[in-house]
Amino acid sequence: MQQNSVSPQYVAAELLAREQWANHDFGNAASNARSAAEIAMTDGDPEAWWNMTFFQAECLLASGEFEQCALIAAQLVSAPLVGGGQLQARVRIMLSKAWQGAGLLERAADEAREAAELVTDEADIEINVTARLALVAALGESGKMDEAWAESLILADVISAEVDDQLLGKAYWAIGNAAFLSGRVDDGLLYHDLAASTFSPARNLHVWAKFNSASAAMRLAAEVADASTLRCIERAELATDVIGGSEEGVLLQKLNRGHWNYLAGDWAGAVELLGEICCDAEGLPPQTLGEACLLLGRANAAMGDLEAAQENLQKAADQFEAAGAPQRADQAREYLAAEA
Repeated sequence: MQQNSVSPQYVAAELLAREQWANHDFGNAASNARSAAEIAMTDGDPEAWWNMTFFQAECLLASGEFEQCALIAAQLVSAPLVGGGQLQARVRIMLSKAWQGAGLLERAADEAREAAELVTDEADIEINVTARLALVAALGESGKMDEAWAESLILADVISAEVDDQLLGKAYWAIGNAAFLSGRVDDGLLYHDLAASTFSPARNLHVWAKFNSASAAMRLAAEVADASTLRCIERAELATDVIGGSEEGVLLQKLNRGHWNYLAGDWAGAVELLGEICCDAEGLPPQTLGEACLLLGRANAAMGDLEAAQENLQKAADQFEAAGAPQRADQAREYLAAEA
């Protein structure tokens, strides 16, 4: 989208925001993007306003301000400039990611499905893939495994050689996640191996770290605690040591280590790590906190601490319910009933 005219004040605010984004200072980048948008509105440049408002929402998403991101993105849905399918789809993808981060998985799936339906032309291939990525992720986290796998097969048909390598890697990653979540472990390993061969740590170390952390989580959930899983954990930890990471990212890596300890029979080590995570309710979305509490409750039970096990399993069920993942909540209650 081209800007009609720009003022020096707008240029300065935009450049500062983008520099802060490049330095992963997402909070200040969001603030300066908002300033740029306000200047653009004063200057009578609606296109520049739209660009900077969208960038503000991107910054808020990256900084973990999910509800604020959704609020800004919702303004763009009704903005006059968003008349074309591509722009509408981009905003709805943003909304889907924001609602997923906030733990509102039904909303996340609805927005991603809307986005996917808006883009069907070959010219929209990357936006189509991105929309379906968000849809598969939201369905998977909400426990709708069959739907997630069905959508992932559509995604597999959509991707092509025209798709950027990083996006192709994310598609393989999402399809692998859906396979793991639906019990297709071999397919999950296959697609995650494809993703690993597509991503380049030299090109984007942040994506490399996030993928290895997420792949380890999926492998561990499938109880694949082999050398490859340990390498994923170690790669993610090493990359984060180099580049730093968000609070949520660090907690997810700690969750992986705790899960690894649990599967290795080091229940005391698992309880120590998972207990730290479950005390930090503000750092994770409810569906992920539910996973940590579920695993902690199982580790408590393995150590014979039934009171703590019941407390943490109930907390897990509550978190899954809050996230709109009733199937996972039911699973937590099954473990709870077994320890009653």
